[in-house]
Amino acid sequence: MPAGPNLATLLGSDDQKYRQPRDLFDDESEESPVTEDLIQVGKSEVRRFVGEFWTSGQRQASSLHEVSYRACFKPQLPHYFIKRFTKEGDTVYDPFGGRGTTAVEAALMGRRIISNDGNPLSRILLSPRLCPPSLMEVEKRLEAIKYRKSLKADIDLSMFYDSETESEIVSLKRFLQDKSETGQEDIVDAWIRMVATNRLTGHSPGFFSVYTFPPNQAVSPESQKKINERRKQKPEYRDTKELILRKSRSLLSKVTTEQRVNLQRVYQFAQLLTEDARNTRAIRSASVQLTVTSPPFLDIVEYAGDNWLRCWFNGIDVDAVARTITMAKSIGDWTRVMGGVFKELYRVTKLGGWVAFEVGEIRNATLKLEEHVMPLGIDAGFSCEAVLINQQTFTKTSNLWGVKNNEAGTNSNRIVIFRRQ
Repeated sequence: MPAGPNLATLLGSDDQKYRQPRDLFDDESEESPVTEDLIQVGKSEVRRFVGEFWTSGQRQASSLHEVSYRACFKPQLPHYFIKRFTKEGDTVYDPFGGRGTTAVEAALMGRRIISNDGNPLSRILLSPRLCPPSLMEVEKRLEAIKYRKSLKADIDLSMFYDSETESEIVSLKRFLQDKSETGQEDIVDAWIRMVATNRLTGHSPGFFSVYTFPPNQAVSPESQKKINERRKQKPEYRDTKELILRKSRSLLSKVTTEQRVNLQRVYQFAQLLTEDARNTRAIRSASVQLTVTSPPFLDIVEYAGDNWLRCWFNGIDVDAVARTITMAKSIGDWTRVMGGVFKELYRVTKLGGWVAFEVGEIRNATLKLEEHVMPLGIDAGFSCEAVLINQQTFTKTSNLWGVKNNEAGTNSNRIVIFRRQ
């Protein structure tokens, strides 16, 4: 491959305190060359690099990441930038935290973390993975939970669950609600809540429900009835405690002793927020070394609607959540919101700090959001240093939500890199 420029040259960095590899292309082989061109942004030119900078198989991700959520990037993406732009003890931030991929990866690497998301489910899915209990603790707590029989949900869930399974879910929901309301919910309870939330619906016997869509979204009751009719299926009994334990075993399977030490150290300082990303006053000014994030893509993904069943289980008002999540229908509305986000990112970013802002091609590749994002960051005060387009082999789920592959047969991540100078 052509020699890739060192990061100090590429991004104009004269900061010598970072000891880890400083080359954006140091992991690449001759089989995955990097191509370069220039993008005109106003009166400036920004360098764009296209190549396979990371793949899902390049570095085995921690098992702690195996929690489903809509439209989330793989942990290899934040790892790539955390490795290059931060050192241990630095603060890494994600204003659109989702399932917590950036936060978990940063914590595993010994960085302090701040994660924000308008959906309270984000905190439920993230917090327990920053301080994971042992499998024995989970097993003992599950044994101590007494399920009541013949309980019914306050909404009709018969299209998803066998009656006995539904009773177990309602029992667990009430147990966790009581723990929360009395201030007695500990990290083991929170872990069980997180795993159960992740197991509510899915497309295999490893989930509580009959066969349905993948677990990162819950179809409506009416849609599930149609699925059942088309597949000639009806819900069967699922042992919810056994499934929670099985998933816990999987999540904890690759967590090393060193990673547990990092997680415990980071957990006590973690900031988990549920705020408007344009107004995060709980974050100190000039405190963040690196932001890695991916914002909501216009109205492509119904984050609140897709999580209605998870919200029900956790006692969250899904309509209230829908009002807090950015779902702009026009590029004009979206850029106005993101402009406010960039101004806030500029406030919280350290001098010399970085933002890696991942976007995608949407609406049949007619709208490239990076072209709209670059001037937003510049207007906020950042310098736009580069655009990285990571291309890899097409994956089955890469076009589910209208986020278009860069070209047939490939799956793209498009990251705009900013720096506060």
